[in-house]
Amino acid sequence: MLTPTKAHAQTWLVSTDAYIKLGVMDKFGQLGTYSATFIVVDQTSGREYLLTKEVEKGKNGIDVLFPSEPSEPEYFKTEKGEAARAVPGKYAWECRVAGKRVVGGRFELPAVANDVTVVDNRK
Repeated sequence: MLTPTKAHAQTWLVSTDAYIKLGVMDKFGQLGTYSATFIVVDQTSGREYLLTKEVEKGKNGIDVLFPSEPSEPEYFKTEKGEAARAVPGKYAWECRVAGKRVVGGRFELPAVANDVTVVDNRK
């Protein structure tokens, strides 16, 4: 009674997530160690997500993914701690170093969809 039923077709699980890579670099390494604060604003909801990363002397720059996984030690979140999600739409971003905007731009997260084909393996 409690045994699983026999599968009659191949079953697939699938996931697709959209991410945007943002980055900043002190091209000539003049700052040494610095903090880079990335700010992403959802243009539809107005929510603002922040992530601060330390850039060590000699590395000069850093890349981050938006949205980042909330299981990471540091991730994009609101001031209230709400994690950013991959919601399709338009976003604006900037990076601040020592309180000053050093770079910024805009991007659009696409809607994603998956197609799954069921393969019947019965003969």
